[in-house]
Amino acid sequence: MDIANSTSVNVASRYAQADTADAVNLLVLRKAIDVQAAGALALLSALPQQPALATEGSLGRHVNTYA
Repeated sequence: MDIANSTSVNVASRYAQADTADAVNLLVLRKAIDVQAAGALALLSALPQQPALATEGSLGRHVNTYA
């Protein structure tokens, strides 16, 4: 019995290849997300620190807004 040309063997082979391709695509996507996260963290850490708010005195402690 020759199963090399069987339809079910061909279908199973295609599904196995599709599963492998999906796994590779997911791995590449995860690596790309990790690289983007590292780049975003580097950009955020490069930002200058915010100046300290005033804690005493009459200037800079209150914000008066009117709507």
